[in-house]
Amino acid sequence: MNRNVYFAGSIRGGRADAALYQKIIAYIQKTDDVLTEHVGNLSLNAHEQGRRDQLIYEQDTGWLRRADVVIAECTCPSLGVGYELAYAERFGIPCHIFYRHSQTDLSAMLTGDTYFHIHPYEKLEEILPLLDEILGNRQA
Repeated sequence: MNRNVYFAGSIRGGRADAALYQKIIAYIQKTDDVLTEHVGNLSLNAHEQGRRDQLIYEQDTGWLRRADVVIAECTCPSLGVGYELAYAERFGIPCHIFYRHSQTDLSAMLTGDTYFHIHPYEKLEEILPLLDEILGNRQA
């Protein structure tokens, strides 16, 4: 279908799930464009700050406005991902939030907002069919 997908995952909040992000992004890229494929980069420097912050903000909000859908992995809490979700809601972009329910409790600001589609899971294999459904992909 070739949709623009904004994948959100923790960068400065912690990179423990970077390998998982990489797998999710690779799966989505089989059928759609991921605007934020760098989130899955295992060598991404999470501590890069300074003048670049404004450029990152401008780039990411531009991508959000181009996105057809936001897919967020929220097991590792991240202020930036929370901001991205609120930004997407403001612009009416559908948002799907995935999290490992045995490892974290999502903020009530997410679970209490009926705008967000919340998908608890434990294993990557549980996410893949949901992604196909969200992105309108048909299983062969």
